Amino acid sequence: MARMVSLRPGRAGWIAAAGVALGIVIILLGMARPPICPCGTIRLWQGVVESAENSQQISDWYSFSHVIHGFLFYGGAHLLWRKAGLTAISPHWALGLAVLVEGSWEILENSPIIIDRYRAVTISYGYSGDSVLNSFCDMGFMALGFVFAGRMPALVTAAVAVAFELFTLAMIRDNLTLNVLMLAWPLEAVREWQAAG
Repeated sequence: MARMVSLRPGRAGWIAAAGVALGIVIILLGMARPPICPCGTIRLWQGVVESAENSQQISDWYSFSHVIHGFLFYGGAHLLWRKAGLTAISPHWALGLAVLVEGSWEILENSPIIIDRYRAVTISYGYSGDSVLNSFCDMGFMALGFVFAGRMPALVTAAVAVAFELFTLAMIRDNLTLNVLMLAWPLEAVREWQAAG
C-alpha cells in the first residue's frame, strides 16, 4: 500500500504561494491592469453581471468558479502525489503550484486575445478584463477551494462543486462549465439562452 502524503502546504508552502501571488500581481500591474475598479471604490461583493464593476471588486458571481478551480487543482495534486507517486517535488509545494496555474490563467485572461474572445462568444459583451484586486482575490478563492478540498471528503467537495454550479446557473445563467464551453466551443443557442435571462 502506497504511503499517504500530505498536501497541506505548511509554513514554507504558504510563503511560496503568497510569493507566487505577489509575482502575478506585479506582472498584472506591468500589463497596465487597473489596481482597483476604475470607478474608484472597493466593494466586498459585486452582484450585477452586466456592470462595469463586474470582475473589478473583491468578489462576484464568478468567485464560486474560482473556488471550484481550487477543488480541481487539489484533485490534480492528489493524483500526482498520492496516486502517481510524484517524488521530484515535495507535496508541500502543491498549493504554490496551484496558485501558479491560477495566476497564469489570470495573466492570460487579461490579455487582449482572451478579452476579445470573451466579448465575441460569451454573454460578457462589455468585458474589459479584471482589476488586479479581483485577480488577486480570485487566486485567494482558488486557494480557499484547495484547502477546503484537502480537509473534506471527496464526495463532500464534489457535492459543493455541483451545488455552486447549479446555484450560479440559477442566479446568472452562467457557471464554470458554461464559461469553459463558451470559450472553447461557443454555441449560439447557449448564448441566446444566457442573454435572455
